[in-house]
Amino acid sequence: MRELDPSSAAATEPAAQPSVTLSDAAISGAVDLSTMRVDYGDPRAVRTTEPDLDESWVAGGWEPLLRRWIEQAGTLGVAEPNAMVLATVSLAGPAPRPVARTVLCKGLSPEGVVFYTNYDSAKGNQLAADPYAAATFVWPSLARQVHVRGVTERVAPEVTEAYWQTRPRESRLGAWASQQSRPAATRADLDRALAETTARFADVDDIPVPPHWGGYLLRPDEVEFWQGRHGRLHNRIVVRIDGERTTVLRLQP
Repeated sequence: MRELDPSSAAATEPAAQPSVTLSDAAISGAVDLSTMRVDYGDPRAVRTTEPDLDESWVAGGWEPLLRRWIEQAGTLGVAEPNAMVLATVSLAGPAPRPVARTVLCKGLSPEGVVFYTNYDSAKGNQLAADPYAAATFVWPSLARQVHVRGVTERVAPEVTEAYWQTRPRESRLGAWASQQSRPAATRADLDRALAETTARFADVDDIPVPPHWGGYLLRPDEVEFWQGRHGRLHNRIVVRIDGERTTVLRLQP
């Protein structure tokens, strides 16, 4: 079991992951979900060991610790360590309802976390109607979670443009081709839309940002750090932000 320094990310190569092929035969057996449980004190289940999370870890703010945890997850071979589950609120039905999906965090600063999407997508429409959102980073093999809760706002066009320049050509074409969250009759229809978009931009070296696409900043008023512990007596430290005032509290698990 590896020992992590909470103040820095280890500079080692990510561990190689075995190739797995799933089949119906392999997963056909009944699984009793009620018996599935990880003991975070078991070194066979958790790949790292570290001291108890406490208030001093966020003495320099919430952002440095979140950044270190993302970097350490990547160092230890976690696939897409910047993935986060983004929850928004849908007001389309008779009552508000939560909607969650996984996106990638593509920017991190003391102001908040940044992600990019189609503004006309389901999440884009939901954020236009209700800008409040929550994002959760989960790294089970490290016994860590982080929850970021607050209000969203669109980033400036120049911020979107700077990120767009880092995207591969295929990703730029996909952003133009996909009418995100709208129904598609078949996979062939999606492939046809991409082929048409590829032909449209065949002679364009620098594909521009679509007018319906860009970034959001989730500006937190609360950030909670979670650390798994033996017997489910987990550590929870929450940072609450009210303007210039910051409060740090320990919560019971």
